[in-house]
Amino acid sequence: MPRRLPELHLAVQYPGGKNLAPTRSQIRRWIRAACSLPAEITVRFVDVAEGQMLNQQWRNKDYATNVLSFPYQQEPMLHGDLVICSAVVSREATEQNKQPEAHFAHLIVHGILHLQGFDHETSAADAALMETREREILSLLNYPDPYC
Repeated sequence: MPRRLPELHLAVQYPGGKNLAPTRSQIRRWIRAACSLPAEITVRFVDVAEGQMLNQQWRNKDYATNVLSFPYQQEPMLHGDLVICSAVVSREATEQNKQPEAHFAHLIVHGILHLQGFDHETSAADAALMETREREILSLLNYPDPYC
């Protein structure tokens, strides 16, 4: 009997436009690989102006960043939002010689791990743990190591 996947309620918003962003089915696949809990997740793809405004408001940093994670609840069901600035992700992929799809996958996985309590800013040990988990998940999804 095949393993039953946990329930996933996914909302995807494209106010910044769909032209650079991955598809809903890609996003669902990446989230399922990174999250073994039942989950209710919203992924919002924003333009640079909204990304900068949210980063300023929530992190006091006056620039658009690639991904912001907003965790609301971890158990018994994971609830949270991810905000992705497509233009920043696309620019980074070009600068880092990465395929855009692989970079989007990495940042969705990264954000989902944040929603589950992983952290890379508190200590080197926490960062190493999170990076190891990201590498494992991305390898299962057949994407290259994002840190090479």
